[in-house]
Amino acid sequence: MSINLASIAKQLTPGLMAVTGKYKEVPLEFDAVFTKKASTLNMERSLQARYLGMAALKSDGGATVFDNNSGDRYTYNMQPINAGLGYVITRNALADGLYKDAFTPTNLGLQNSMRAFWNTQAAYIFNAASTYNTATGGDGKALLATDHPYDNGTWANTSSTPQSLNEVSLLAAIKAIPKTFVDQAGIFIDVNHENLVIPINLLDVAKRLLDTELRPGTANNDVNVIHTTHGKVQKLVASRYLTSDYAWFLTTSVKGLIHLEREPFETDMFVDFDTDNLKVKCFERAGFFFNDPRCMYGQMATA
Repeated sequence: MSINLASIAKQLTPGLMAVTGKYKEVPLEFDAVFTKKASTLNMERSLQARYLGMAALKSDGGATVFDNNSGDRYTYNMQPINAGLGYVITRNALADGLYKDAFTPTNLGLQNSMRAFWNTQAAYIFNAASTYNTATGGDGKALLATDHPYDNGTWANTSSTPQSLNEVSLLAAIKAIPKTFVDQAGIFIDVNHENLVIPINLLDVAKRLLDTELRPGTANNDVNVIHTTHGKVQKLVASRYLTSDYAWFLTTSVKGLIHLEREPFETDMFVDFDTDNLKVKCFERAGFFFNDPRCMYGQMATA
């Protein structure tokens, strides 16, 4: 059913002090943690390759060790999805509404509706970080796992027992990233933490950990080593779209969180010949993905 005179009955008479319901809009909350890339295909694929391993000791006159195990390993699939929304408003509703500055086709909020959809999609990468999606492919593990495989073993970007956000767990995560993240040949990579992604519920905890000069939560006159020794968290991202009130995530300098843009946001409108109704719609084709679990360390805490 279209937006018609019955839909805006109270806007047809003078005397309203205001028409409310339009609020400050939520931005794209995850812009800081995803790397935006243009997409040109129905499905984009990213290949994880194995390069050379560590050099080996060569004795005087002895043979050189050869490593011929380099090559393809894991393929990550990224398929952009369509999103859209539209509405129909009658000619009379357009003509007779007395509060056009507050309720017109140009300000009903198509862009805000689309942002809300993409915020939900981006947050899903975090909300489902402990669940393996077969469509993604990759190394056969969820984004967060204790047993991501490499050629000679496994590495972890979470702990076997989920840890709540506090000084001890945050420091453990910051230390674990450069100490345990390896490439497919098992060689350490130069990686560090960047952004802390949390639900709104943990904002007060995160602020105490990141913004205090002295050690948080104690009476000791110790320096807060979280940012003085290990480097500051670049950005604190507090999202209302994260479904857990306790899960938290550290993104890293590996740019493996991908925002693919296949077709950018567009709007269109036309007047239906038979009904004189105005039809308005928006469309966008994009998606949020990951192509390397080394992009994140996280904890799916429940308390």
